[in-house]
Order: sequence, then structure tokens, then C-alpha cells
Amino acid sequence: MNDEAVFLVDNGSLEPAATLSLRRLASALGERVEARVEPVSMRHSNRIAAEEIGGEPAETFEEAFAARAAAGVTRVTVVPMFFGPSGAITSFLPDVARQFPELEVRVCPALHREGDPRLAQIIAANVLGVAIGLGASTALRPVALVDHGSPTRELTAVRDSLAAEIAALLGDSFKVAPCSMERREGAQYDFNQPLLARLLATPPWNFGDVIVAMQFLHPGRHAGPGGDIATICRVAEAKAPGLRTHMTALVGESPLLIDILADRLAAVGRVSDPPL
Repeated sequence: MNDEAVFLVDNGSLEPAATLSLRRLASALGERVEARVEPVSMRHSNRIAAEEIGGEPAETFEEAFAARAAAGVTRVTVVPMFFGPSGAITSFLPDVARQFPELEVRVCPALHREGDPRLAQIIAANVLGVAIGLGASTALRPVALVDHGSPTRELTAVRDSLAAEIAALLGDSFKVAPCSMERREGAQYDFNQPLLARLLATPPWNFGDVIVAMQFLHPGRHAGPGGDIATICRVAEAKAPGLRTHMTALVGESPLLIDILADRLAAVGRVSDPPL
């Protein structure tokens, strides 16, 4: 009997493409570290019809914990597919873990870490891929780095830090601005500003070719074809004649992400935090 489980965990989505992406990454990470890595979502994905995701139902966090505890697993290692300290990891996960005191739960660091340039390198490479496709230009290339938007100030700080790192990697030919897809109402959430829709109405992001750098991991309702980001871009173009937006690839599509995840998993044995 295997008494340890490793979960690659994302927030979860009702879109089949997101679950299939998570499964692909879990498989690739498992091959890299030569261990079984299981794809688990915090919420939502268990509501996807199994036939839409290869016939195997998706598993959510509470289901996975209960099943592993019943099977005699004693230790769970969580590898978060989150850019920073999301409430899903800092609040929801510990709440679930407390329901299973027989399990020792350890959580790997999030994707973004100070001093590790690889996440910024993935997004910068995605931007350059779009820029090359647009051809040579002497004009400054506007780049909008967009995340989902968060009620957690620390997550928005990750977005802003990434924007600065990406700007340094791209150099003076690009002008990079961070923005969010959406935000909660109230002045206490103003740190999410600007929203992508507002940025695309502001010079120099409201004219010419603008690269929308996607700080998203999986395709889905927000980042997939015809999703929220694409809709925001389409509406902005309709309002600003001459604006042409170009979305980059997603972070989850880069092979370098597996290197980052493998290092985060290796780091769990060295973190000072005790089990949850």
C-alpha cells in the first residue's frame, strides 16, 4: 500500500479543457519526478460530465482527501497551480485538511518566487512569440499583462512583480502594464486596477497592435477561445478603431512550467513550515 499521495492542485473549472490541461501537467510532472502525481481541483470540476473528459470523472479536494484517508494514505503533498498565496491555498485548503487529522499535509511553494525568473521568462517568451509573428516594427510594442483579479492584495503584488520582471526581460522596445480581468466592488479592492477593459481604452494601449500577455494557466471560461478575455478584447476593438489585440499562449502550455513545478515539489522537504 502506498501511504503517500501527491496532488497537483488548481482552483477548478467547469470547462473540460481546464481539467484536461491539469491532467496533462500532472502526467508530465509525474514523469519528471518519477512518482505518481494526481490532478485534483479545489472546486467545480467534479460537475463536468465524465464523457467530456475522457470518461474519468474529475476529483475535487474534499473528495480526494476523503478517498485517500479511507485508503490508508497518511501523507499528502500538495503542489499548487497558483501564481501566489491564493485564499484557496491559505484558507480553503487548511479548512479541508483539518477535517482529516489522520493525514499529514504539506504544501509546496506557489509558482512565483522572488529570485526565480522562470515564470517571467515563460510569459516574456510568449510575448516575443506574438511579436515575431507581427513582424519587424520600430514602434514601441504595448503589452498588457492580465491576470484574473483577486481580493488578495498579495496576489496582485505577484502580478505587478511579474510585469516588472517581464519588462526587464523584453527591454526598451516594449511597454508593459499590469491589469486585471475583473475585480470586486469597493474601494478596498482598488489595488486590482487597472482593468483590462480600461487599459485598452488608454493610450498607447488603445491603438495599433497590442499584445495581451496571459497570466493564466489553463484554457477555460476566462482564458479559452471565446472566453472572457477574448470578449473584452473584441469589445475594446469595437470601441477603438485601429486597435488590434493579440493574446499570447497560456503559461500552462510551456514545458518550462514542469521544471518550476518539479522544483516546488523538491522544495517541500526543506520548507520550515510544519504540516497543516
